[in-house]
Amino acid sequence: MKWTGEAFHKKAIVVVSFGTTYAEARKASIESIEEKMRAAFPGYEVRRAFTSRMIIRCLAERDGIQVDNERQALDRLLADGFREVYIQPLHIIAGEEYEKIRNIVNEYKDSQKFCRLELGRPLLYYMGQEELPDDYLAVIDALDIMTDANEAVVLMGHGGLHPANAAYAALQLKLQDAGKQNVFVYAVEGFPTLQQVVGQLQRTGVKKVRLQPFMLVAGSHVLKDMEGEDEGSAKSVLTAAGFELEIKRHGLGENPAIQAAYVRHVKDVMNKSAGHSSNYK
Repeated sequence: MKWTGEAFHKKAIVVVSFGTTYAEARKASIESIEEKMRAAFPGYEVRRAFTSRMIIRCLAERDGIQVDNERQALDRLLADGFREVYIQPLHIIAGEEYEKIRNIVNEYKDSQKFCRLELGRPLLYYMGQEELPDDYLAVIDALDIMTDANEAVVLMGHGGLHPANAAYAALQLKLQDAGKQNVFVYAVEGFPTLQQVVGQLQRTGVKKVRLQPFMLVAGSHVLKDMEGEDEGSAKSVLTAAGFELEIKRHGLGENPAIQAAYVRHVKDVMNKSAGHSSNYK
């Protein structure tokens, strides 16, 4: 099948994330990245998708906001005549949610319904090997973390059971190699743990800790797991350990340099796919 004319030239970028029910966080992070995509790729329509069915359902029932999941977004693009589509996930690591998207993208590629369908990489993926970019160093530079001998920074990631959770430990090593000796990473659900970070902080002798999320949006995890009043929150644990605490509440998606990193990932996959032959002959 050969695609010509308007149908072939209708192009789109789908910005897909787990999603959030917090309107301010959605606007500050997800919508800001979408706007950067529109500015960087004026010939493409930019659409949104969430992978969390629970968040999609909550937004529909509570706010009357309709958001497609990743499969619905692709089906809608097909119905609207788009045949060149790039999917850019806003996930931090190549974990379970990213794997779900990749499997669906592969399914649609196998069906050859699109002329070109490509998936970008999450924020942390390449490590600078084989002439590929170092996503970890790019993120470290974007964070622009400065500390002194009496201060440390603690980054709270999400984590999980997926093997890709090892990205947080890799980030810790990359931070050390970059000379960020008083910067520590932990995962709410996985390794490294908050208790391990507390032990590391105590060994450094620092008195002040700046706590900030290493998550796309400042949503429920930030409000509950990071700065909540529960005794298990990071705020409670670090305060009980005797540290003077400063809390930064901004998600990664609010950082212009992180927004630019996601744009670069789209450019990378576009450049890569440009050298590949079409699915259609």
